[in-house]
Amino acid sequence: MAAGYLDILRARHAARLLTGTLVGRLPNGTAHIAIVLFTRAEGGSYTLAGALAAVYGLATAVGQPLLGRAVDLYGQPRVQLPAAVLSALGMALLAVAGFGSLPLAYAAVVVAGVFTPPLEGGLRALWPSVLGSEERVHRAYAMDAVAQEVMFTIGPLLVTLLVSLWSPAAALLVINAIGVLGALSVVLSEPSRTWRSAPREAHWLGALRSRGLLALLGSFFFVGMALGSITVAGVAYADDHGRESVYGWLMAALGLGALIGGAVYGARQWSGPPERRLRVIVALLALGYLPLMLTPGVVAMTVLAAVAGVFLAPAIACSFIVVDRHAPRGTVTEAFSWLVTTFGVGAAAGTAVAGPAVELGGTAWSFAVAGAGGVAALIVLLSTGRVLAVPGHSAVAVRGPGGGRDDAVEPGLGQGRQA
Repeated sequence: MAAGYLDILRARHAARLLTGTLVGRLPNGTAHIAIVLFTRAEGGSYTLAGALAAVYGLATAVGQPLLGRAVDLYGQPRVQLPAAVLSALGMALLAVAGFGSLPLAYAAVVVAGVFTPPLEGGLRALWPSVLGSEERVHRAYAMDAVAQEVMFTIGPLLVTLLVSLWSPAAALLVINAIGVLGALSVVLSEPSRTWRSAPREAHWLGALRSRGLLALLGSFFFVGMALGSITVAGVAYADDHGRESVYGWLMAALGLGALIGGAVYGARQWSGPPERRLRVIVALLALGYLPLMLTPGVVAMTVLAAVAGVFLAPAIACSFIVVDRHAPRGTVTEAFSWLVTTFGVGAAAGTAVAGPAVELGGTAWSFAVAGAGGVAALIVLLSTGRVLAVPGHSAVAVRGPGGGRDDAVEPGLGQGRQA
């Protein structure tokens, strides 16, 4: 298992691109907790903290596909680094100005969110030219999904450490400065500098003109909804058992399950259409969420949470392959960014629905939202099977034998334009 991942990391530029992307995404992965801690430290209410975090999330959802399209049109360095700097400046403005002016505080988080660089989609566009074979690219997608789980586990811990050592304002400044350095590391690399999107058909819908991509996005809205509802349901479960630490155990178990599932999924070579495989994985994901409604004792619930997480990273990794196959020519970064946006909006919807569910029917009902989200995701995939069966292209492109500047391409049957 480890040998396959080491093979990827030994490829030239691979470790740098993966590390730089993860570091560059730290501000986005930790923004919500950093905003809440900063708002409370400045005397703001939980309502204000939640509103600012929600505005940031909405702004990010709007900005990702727009910046992804800009990357496809103008290249990575000309978009990623300026966006990272502007996003960091927005958070710096919030940290320095505080809440003397609420409109300014909201404007700051809007700027930070809208200009969050689409590093995630950018990395997936670079893998084919860096790794050179379809099998290795697919394994890199799985490794990418696993690495995300690590980041979302370590990131909040880093924020709380910075808060304890200095202050919430310092945490905002340091995390975003680190994020700019991560983006800088990526855009200065040779693959990022030489990558060019394939020539694209001018169309106002961009990547969204692909019916297959729309079907996938519809499904992953509900996957995001399931995951978002679990964060609220976990808090309610912890309150029922009178221990805040229970929430941490549940979230850690969910992340551990995803890590194990992603690692195992990426360690083997899969045959057959990924669209069919995705339906099976999402069915197992939904099946894993349903037992959470039983809300047993803490030990049993922690085990159920770990099982529920096992198929999350494989589902995400497989979705990357499906995105690559259905993204219209010249829109790969935008298409991946739409997946990020849809998943995030779904998670926000799940959070919004799970809260009232707790008040109306208790903790079990909030976990039922997760189960319903998983089932709905599967229904979307099953009902759009014919659409997903016709990909826009059938394989990822790889770097040519010379490995030079003129061979850097995006996914999709050699569709890249010479740099």
